[in-house]
Amino acid sequence: MLFSPLRLGALTLPNRVVMAPLTRQRAGAGDAPTALNALHYAQRASAGLIIAEASQVSARGRGYEGTPGCYSAEQPAGWRLVTDAVHAAGGRIFLQLWHAGRRSHPSLLGGSLPICPSAAQPSLPVRLPGGAEQPPVPHALTLDEIPGVVEDFRIGAANALAAGFDGIELHGANGYLIEQFLTDKANWRTDAYGGDRLRFLLEVVAAAIDVWGADRVGIRFSPFGHANDGGDSDPETTYGRAIRALDPLGLAYLHLIEPRVSGATDGDPDAPPVAGLFRPLWSGPLIVAGGFDRAKADAVLAEGTADAVAFGRMYISNPDLVERLRDGVPFTRYDRATFYGGGGVGYTDYPPGR
Repeated sequence: MLFSPLRLGALTLPNRVVMAPLTRQRAGAGDAPTALNALHYAQRASAGLIIAEASQVSARGRGYEGTPGCYSAEQPAGWRLVTDAVHAAGGRIFLQLWHAGRRSHPSLLGGSLPICPSAAQPSLPVRLPGGAEQPPVPHALTLDEIPGVVEDFRIGAANALAAGFDGIELHGANGYLIEQFLTDKANWRTDAYGGDRLRFLLEVVAAAIDVWGADRVGIRFSPFGHANDGGDSDPETTYGRAIRALDPLGLAYLHLIEPRVSGATDGDPDAPPVAGLFRPLWSGPLIVAGGFDRAKADAVLAEGTADAVAFGRMYISNPDLVERLRDGVPFTRYDRATFYGGGGVGYTDYPPGR
């Protein structure tokens, strides 16, 4: 079933293997993608769908050095190199739009404070070029400022359209800004954006739909994850409300991250499988991610709790992952030392299996 076609919004995928968005910190000058990024993604074009790495929708949305953006004049031109290369290789590619929110540092933001729904200082350090540092207390957005942030997402969506993507995914996971508005860990507001913590999410989704149409917009959540000091006191209720509110909109897909148990910041080891938990609330295509291999992927598809499976780290060192999964070719081991930053080493130099 992993290699059967799937109708996903406006697209028909040739298989159900999805390349998950992977931050690699290899953008060029001005946080614009380059020919190196185009080669990397084109090598992986046999995926049913590629979801390109998290890309900030404004300069103040940056959370790491070297991550690409989609807000300046140069960045969409760089992304066009990527989309042209992927399409020439027969692939399909969405762009993940992202705002780091409080998970940033003034040194990445031209001296500005990170923003957040509330003045909720993260407890975990931020990775910076000179080493990890504790982020400051963020600037709590005023009511007058929030529409401008929603507009940043709309502009990012429009730039992604101009850059030739097939659609976009909104990054509502892993402790970043959309999640910060959604969860009680970072949103202590008592106004319209706190009394209804879904409001910011729904406004951003509406802005993306206005540009793309619902059938080319996806959303990613990590309901039981704690990455980047995220989390909620009642994730089943919070994300259940969010998914119920999004379901009638006809989005291309819902993308859920299963909590990993390899570390305290990855998620709740006692959490139930999120695909099975939230599947009854979602009538559209559902993508699941989080430590899957061929056997686990086949099982979740056979159960009907997901329609496609996203693979992350396996795609780093196996550009022909679809073919390896299908033919039983052994996987190449990735090198963690080359995950972030640098050039082609550990990025475009992994050979195909045969």
